[in-house]
Amino acid sequence: MLDIRFVRENEALIREAITLKKSDFDLDAFLSLDQERVALLQEFEELKSLKNDINDLIAQAKTPEERTEIIAKGKEIKQKTDELEPRFRETTERFERLSALVPNVVSSDTPRGKDDSENVEVFRSEEPKPLDFTPQDHIALGTSLDIIDFDRGAKVAGYRGYYLKNEGALLVMGLMAYALQKMASKGFLPMIPPTLVKPVPPVGSGYFKGTEYDPEVDEIYRLAAAEKEADGAINREDRFLVGTAEPSLLAYHAGEVLDGAALPMRLAGFSQCYRSEIGSYGRDTKGMYRVHEFFKVEQVVLCAADMREADALQTEMMGISEEMHRELGIPYRKLQICTGDLGAGKYRQFDLEAWMPGLDRWGETGSSSNFLDWQSRRLNVKYTDPETGERKHVYMLNNTALPSPRILIAILENYQQADGSVMIPEVLQPYVGKDRIVPKAASK
Repeated sequence: MLDIRFVRENEALIREAITLKKSDFDLDAFLSLDQERVALLQEFEELKSLKNDINDLIAQAKTPEERTEIIAKGKEIKQKTDELEPRFRETTERFERLSALVPNVVSSDTPRGKDDSENVEVFRSEEPKPLDFTPQDHIALGTSLDIIDFDRGAKVAGYRGYYLKNEGALLVMGLMAYALQKMASKGFLPMIPPTLVKPVPPVGSGYFKGTEYDPEVDEIYRLAAAEKEADGAINREDRFLVGTAEPSLLAYHAGEVLDGAALPMRLAGFSQCYRSEIGSYGRDTKGMYRVHEFFKVEQVVLCAADMREADALQTEMMGISEEMHRELGIPYRKLQICTGDLGAGKYRQFDLEAWMPGLDRWGETGSSSNFLDWQSRRLNVKYTDPETGERKHVYMLNNTALPSPRILIAILENYQQADGSVMIPEVLQPYVGKDRIVPKAASK
């Protein structure tokens, strides 16, 4: 969501963003609706002012005839107000729904491109080293090592279900503990946020395309079951399972005014993540690359409304993820996302991709986005500027620290040995209790 004054004053920029992001947003209709809303608001305010004047005039009336005349005028004003109010309310609601769909502007350094094929590689840690044997993918490795059970996962959870077991369970939990400890050492507040949330977090963070859940496009699970409140009342409000800790972390300060001197705020959340993957039907149908539930450690930063500071913080956040990829010994590259692959609310985005030799391709293991104040306006998170005392909306940024399934894929496929065993990265050995996973007969 953008400030309507910014939209009015920067119409050309918004039109450019609509074109670059291939959005179907109708800016002309939105601006026309804004004009209608403003006109109705002015008329509504004038009627309210007249109503107050009438009340004063009634009190000041000197004769019964004068009082009767004023009361009749007041009834006329009330009738006009009653007729105008529903129209104004409906117009305002339509305006607010459309406001949530206005695309954010794009940074000047974002590559111009039509789709993800035109994302730009800006860094590569190393060239992937070819193995001197035919590599297995993580599906074959997970099965032979008896650390992933896809068959029973599908039986119990359905399509894209899986079990992690033996060293696989220890390895993934070790990854999450390692990532959360890393974030804490970098000054991020470690948190375990709610994963079952009200509509505010997904709406405010932009995980809903609009202001209401749309099952056709929103890749998020809705739970419609009733729940009992503390007073015994039955609450039938929808709840949603988050796809990342980001919405819950961003909503932590929803509706608050923060002390500007305390910015930037650095948060790191560990959570279970749920994705319906409705837009990815038919893609990566086997294995763990694209699944419905997994673990992840997410970074979120709230900072002052300063683009230079936000850019620097985005670099800092990604640098931590890159450091972990290096410590894990995983070849990776960094992509800057082009305009045609940029989400509606994003100002600037980078992705990290790890080399996965069994799949013979790079695979996304993280994404970093700068939304400026697009999310904070939805969530109403402001701060007081310590120098001017002015209240402003914070800038919000996020970045994946580490996700469990794709990093697990990268470790298994990069650390596999010719004998079918898999070495464990040194930084994870304390969590697993050994330095190697060897093939074993699958448990029955």
